[in-house]
Amino acid sequence: MTETSQERAGASPLQGDRGTTKIGDGVVLAIANAAAGEVGGAHLSHGGTRLPGDSSPTVGEFLGNITGGSGRPRGISVEVGESQAAVDLTINVDYGKNIASVAQELRRNVISRVESLTGLHVTEVNIVVNDLAFEQ
Repeated sequence: MTETSQERAGASPLQGDRGTTKIGDGVVLAIANAAAGEVGGAHLSHGGTRLPGDSSPTVGEFLGNITGGSGRPRGISVEVGESQAAVDLTINVDYGKNIASVAQELRRNVISRVESLTGLHVTEVNIVVNDLAFEQ
């Protein structure tokens, strides 16, 4: 298999001689959200602290339910450029799980999915562990 001039030059597969492809933030957000959901022991968080057993919605979720807006998934944000992307996740980890291992697996899965599905290079996946999740 021979490499193209683009690959030899290290250029993005999204930029070619006949045009460019722009990946929207929402696409990367959706992929990262799905990839995060594939990792056991981690759950995207709303970013605030909840008391154990509290299942009440946040203000944003409440307003989204009233207005019918789905909004973006909570606990995740992305920055997408022409050839690179960065992802920030806020998560809760199941009590008893090794936090460092869960974060490492989460980071690896998000990077793998975003890069393989979009062609973007993921420069970083920052993870904030916001809380522990206890079995109910």
